[in-house]
Amino acid sequence: MGCLRWISAYGRARSTAGPLVLLLTCSLAACSAIGASRAAAQHSGTDCTEPIPDIFNRVSPAVVSVAATSINPYRISDRVRHVGGSGFLFHAAGLILTNAHVVMDRQSIRVTLDDGTTTAAQVVGADPIFDVAVLRIPEPSDGTLPTIALADSERVRVGEEVVAIGNPLGLDQTLTRGVVSAINRILPETPLSLLQPLIQTDTPINPGNSGGPLLNRCGEVIGITTAMIPDAQNLGFAVPINLAKSILPALLEQGRVVRPWIGFHGQLVDTELLDLLRLPLVEGLLVEAIEPGSPAARNGIRGGRLEIAIAGREFLFGGDIITAINGTRLTSAERLLEAMRALKVGDTLHLSVFREGEYSDVEYMLPERPLLPGDIPGQSSLAPAAGGHRRAPARTTPAPGPRRLPAP
Repeated sequence: MGCLRWISAYGRARSTAGPLVLLLTCSLAACSAIGASRAAAQHSGTDCTEPIPDIFNRVSPAVVSVAATSINPYRISDRVRHVGGSGFLFHAAGLILTNAHVVMDRQSIRVTLDDGTTTAAQVVGADPIFDVAVLRIPEPSDGTLPTIALADSERVRVGEEVVAIGNPLGLDQTLTRGVVSAINRILPETPLSLLQPLIQTDTPINPGNSGGPLLNRCGEVIGITTAMIPDAQNLGFAVPINLAKSILPALLEQGRVVRPWIGFHGQLVDTELLDLLRLPLVEGLLVEAIEPGSPAARNGIRGGRLEIAIAGREFLFGGDIITAINGTRLTSAERLLEAMRALKVGDTLHLSVFREGEYSDVEYMLPERPLLPGDIPGQSSLAPAAGGHRRAPARTTPAPGPRRLPAP
């Protein structure tokens, strides 16, 4: 009741500020938690026996086609680029979940509903790191918009049967079927503090599927389809829906996810690597790259410059080694993630730094992380699954990772 009231009010009165939006985000977070707990209490996707044709008939009306247009003002020719993807209504107030790479930095976005109605859409919020965006379309004057229930993706199991609905290659309302192949894949090329697992599936996913739902056998959304490996046989990936639910309040209230800007990234130096190299190194985070203009750059943190490949892993040696963050020794990936995820905008970051055989302490205030060139669709090394952008192969753990592919 509260969820419906506040989200509907949001759909009608976005311009009203502060308290309404705050109540909405609190209510939505509560709704997500309640929905997840109810789903957990009732069933997992493997408990449902509804025939797939019935699932399609019930769910597909809430799956939409997303068409976006971007204009490059710095080009004389080929200035206009058309991008196609999918999305799905998760609330009757006209709120749609899709991929950020489908809708970010576009001059116009139009959504086509299952009944053929086409309407303009607005971006409510988008996060390019997790590749999740929320769109809003007007509520109809008659009737209500169909929606899809959101599942608890923590309950997803390898081998569970799943289906995807979307618009691959412009073929609207296409259903494909498969199983969950793995649940431990990692979003590629992001700092360790931002890593989140992807759902891997053999359900055929093609360009144009981006932003569409991956469903369990109960017809509930367990993930948002985002990427595939083109040279493999049906290796697709989806953003877990619990991740999307966790950032929905931020996307609705602020239009973005607020993160602290640390300004450096690298890889752990562990005891195995130390034993192998027998160099004057210590355990910690080997700083490989410094983001220009970042607080790390302004405070003299050094990145690597010597590229070395060891057992298939590439390292940039020569930079600092961070041995502790805010007193937490970086002796394992778990401790590193724990330390980084505890950081917030406005915190003072205390670093213990090992450089050229000596230890020193560095500290600086953490500002909000801005959008960086690699975050924006078409400017990073990862090609989105919609639009004419190409990216280099992405990495997963431990298998080779996905590429987000261009749509036709």
